[in-house]
Amino acid sequence: MDLSIVDLAPVPQDGTATDAYANTTDLARRAEDLGYDRFWVAEHHGMADHIASTTPETLIAHLAAETDEIRIGSGTVLLNHYQPFKVAETFASLDAMAPGRVDLGLGRATGIPAVDQALGTDRHKQNPDEDHAEKIEATVSHLYDGFPEDHPYADISLPRSADDVPEAWVLGSSPSSAEIAGKLGLRYCFAAFIRPNLAERAFETYREHFVPSDVGAGPDSPQGMLAINVACAETDQEAARQRATAEATYRRLQRGEVGSPPTVEAAIDELGGVPEPTPNPLPEGEWSRSISGSPETLSALLEQLTDRVAVDSVVVQNTIAEHEDVVRSHELLAEGVGL
Repeated sequence: MDLSIVDLAPVPQDGTATDAYANTTDLARRAEDLGYDRFWVAEHHGMADHIASTTPETLIAHLAAETDEIRIGSGTVLLNHYQPFKVAETFASLDAMAPGRVDLGLGRATGIPAVDQALGTDRHKQNPDEDHAEKIEATVSHLYDGFPEDHPYADISLPRSADDVPEAWVLGSSPSSAEIAGKLGLRYCFAAFIRPNLAERAFETYREHFVPSDVGAGPDSPQGMLAINVACAETDQEAARQRATAEATYRRLQRGEVGSPPTVEAAIDELGGVPEPTPNPLPEGEWSRSISGSPETLSALLEQLTDRVAVDSVVVQNTIAEHEDVVRSHELLAEGVGL
């Protein structure tokens, strides 16, 4: 199994964005040492007191300079906020600085109205799926010289490395994003920490609609990855304690509350107790927004979940308050999976 990480650069309690970026850099270096395939950074706006990963392209440049081999990418660039050419130009530049190591994960999301207004984003597109597909196709066409010779953009050049092009992924949490990825022949990553119960349907949709990219922007056959929120510790019981932070954070989001992840103790108080350990195996058809366990338990659970959707790659998100616990979780998970 291939294992990767997506990080949000959470701002520590009583910390700053500087502290968050230092932790993200430390985690990227550790991920490379541990044998993780990719290290992605997210894009979130309007909550910089809690999530410092607002501009993935900035972090990618820094992380690429601080590591040697691990792939660095976006999980995701929110394409509804930007013009395709600017995104393509930015990531082509990143690839020229770190040839063969840059991933371009493309997605979409609206935020609070004031942020979308500040970004110049239309929240009321008549056909959002169609618009998103057109923007992804245009971004890829810029990157892979895919415009016809008579197209106005055909002669626009981008900064290039000698041989490489950023690897393009479509990221989403619904069958509609899966259909877009399939029709464009791109790699697809499904966010099971958002809508876990749609995972199997999304990958079925992806494979049903897959045709290889006519500009060579994707694989010859469907290639997918599952994004899961994971907490790993020495025992199933301790891992469930760590998962309390993720469970409490999700409850807060349901109430419209955004903030730094609570400590384990505060999360347990909010939940009224320690969550039950994640069952191993999970009952037939059951998907959890967040899973936890010892290295051995999580190895089995990840095998079970990836088998359900027929992929062999996982990108791990976690919602753990203390940086040392985050690092330890990834260390133990790497050990359990056998990186």
